[in-house]
Amino acid sequence: MEKSKAMAELEQLREQIRYHSRKYYTEDDPEISDREYDMLYRRLEELEAEFPELVTADSPTQQIGGAGYNTFAPVVHEVPLESLHDSFSEEELREFDRRVRNVISDPEYVVEPKFDGLSVALEYQNGVFVRGSTRGDGVTGEDVTENIRTIRTVPKKLTEPITFLEVRGEVYMSDSSFERLCERQELLEEKPFKNPRNAAAGSLRQKDPKVTAGRELDIFVFNVQQIRGEELSRHDQSLRRLKELGFTVPPLFHKSNDIEQVIDFIREIGEKRGEFDFPIDGAVVKVNDFSQREELGSTAKFPRWAEAFKYPPEEKETTLLDIEINVGRTGVLTPTGLFEPVTLAGTTVSRATLHNQDFITEKDIRIGSRVILRKAGEIIPEVVSVVSNPTESVPFLLPEACPSCGSPVSRTEGEAAVRCGNPQCPAQLLRHLIHFSSRDAMDIDGLGPAVLEQLLQAKLISSPADLYLLKAEELANLERFGQKSAENLISALEKSKGNDLYRLVFALGIPHIGVKAAQLLCNEFPSMEKICGASEEDIAKIDGFGGIMAREIVEFFSYDSAKTLVARLAEAGVNMEAEQQTKGTTFAGLTFVLTGTLPTMSRKEATELIERNGGKVSSSVSKKTSYVLAGEEAGSKLEKANALGIPVLTESELTAMLGQ
Repeated sequence: MEKSKAMAELEQLREQIRYHSRKYYTEDDPEISDREYDMLYRRLEELEAEFPELVTADSPTQQIGGAGYNTFAPVVHEVPLESLHDSFSEEELREFDRRVRNVISDPEYVVEPKFDGLSVALEYQNGVFVRGSTRGDGVTGEDVTENIRTIRTVPKKLTEPITFLEVRGEVYMSDSSFERLCERQELLEEKPFKNPRNAAAGSLRQKDPKVTAGRELDIFVFNVQQIRGEELSRHDQSLRRLKELGFTVPPLFHKSNDIEQVIDFIREIGEKRGEFDFPIDGAVVKVNDFSQREELGSTAKFPRWAEAFKYPPEEKETTLLDIEINVGRTGVLTPTGLFEPVTLAGTTVSRATLHNQDFITEKDIRIGSRVILRKAGEIIPEVVSVVSNPTESVPFLLPEACPSCGSPVSRTEGEAAVRCGNPQCPAQLLRHLIHFSSRDAMDIDGLGPAVLEQLLQAKLISSPADLYLLKAEELANLERFGQKSAENLISALEKSKGNDLYRLVFALGIPHIGVKAAQLLCNEFPSMEKICGASEEDIAKIDGFGGIMAREIVEFFSYDSAKTLVARLAEAGVNMEAEQQTKGTTFAGLTFVLTGTLPTMSRKEATELIERNGGKVSSSVSKKTSYVLAGEEAGSKLEKANALGIPVLTESELTAMLGQ
């Protein structure tokens, strides 16, 4: 390859890898599979090996790992938490063995699973847990001590009071816990994590340890980073010692001085991985003897005494037997393929999501299609491609009527989703009730998902309006309810009747209408009667609205079921009028962006203060931003504001502008 072409490709690869590293490590929201990322990285390594003069200090190949958010206090690792070099073939493992034997004549290896989670360091003084931190970039991580304390399998006190011990482990989320989390996220209309690794990382970085505690995280500890008070000479010895001290260590490992036996055991782990409830994406080969590790040393990025083997994504051919349509979230129809069962990554697969109509049409998926299924470390398999279609088959189209309630379905321009717009669709009822009761909606204290499920099972409710017909004596007879808790819930329901109208509008669950849009709508049309009577053209004129939002509102209130619901809520005494607040003009024409934690106000309170005085609040910094309101731990928005020369305010300076 010509040097000029290599330079162009190198720059493109580095930019792609940086982007996907940020999505993976910082945002816990990957856009490509691990395999696709690995192949980009491998191509970068190959080009830099061919043109070493083009290697730059900021190249991803010269960095130890991905950094996280600057959410927590930094921790400098006294012993770096190095990443491992990856192999993708058995021949590459043999090459690793040859490199080791060039330095060490008689190496013994330990092979163990490569867990797919978030790498952390745990520190103990006199046997007591004192600090936990993320790997970060390998040199500097984040202090997540309080969150790590919530992990049940992290020993808070060792079985022996060792003077000082630092260990390395992998925090992970089991497959079963991940599935339960995704179910809860879907019920609460939250964006689900894409895989257990990102779920574990996102959960460990929560500001509130109570959230982390509810995520069912676990840990395997597999390395001694530092130890004082005793000596260890081999890795297998250290694993046994860690187990004695109370740590959960890898459930299986194998010793051998023969690379072919090592490869056989890696195959065995690969065949068994479907039997485990914890995610693994490969195996790790380590030189057992610590003195030999010191002799081998490390490169700028990787230890020379260890190698990671990444299992390739498995693909199998099978037949699509049928397509099942489920109604979920806010009425979106989701097609799921039912297949002749095949074994992928050690598990039997007979179902896979088909995402939406565009996905089906693009791949020409039909009932009876022979397809390639793939499972690349994800919980839910996917269709890679169609091999062939039966002669008499026809293209598959999603139904025109909701399979749950029979109402017409629609597809909004620019969206892939096909949606049932019936607000009383039975398939959406629990999700609708959860949303209706949530904090930003009707804010009914004590009415969480578990209670709502209980009320539905007891057949006490079948609509949000039924909530306001509940009696304390009915609730007191339910399991886990008492007279006091029943009376508290009735009081919370009664209190919610007085909410401002925008909360009710948001609670109705109209597609594309969030809290902000509901407020704007109620400012323009200050009663439910006026909203229901407004035309699409009139609603679209509201600043901040568009044609799609206006169409959704008009369409929603065109359903008889929506009209009946609103009428029943009004009859129950729920407020149908917007509060008429006098708006100040101090911030008229000004746009604010909020970042960080303010000393006395929540983001919501600050937003309401700005809006009450005529200002607007935006989520992103641009040249049109008038001020950035910054608190503690302000991040990239503050950096961008400084770069653009936008004035930055503290909370006290904001209130001073109002003369408060």
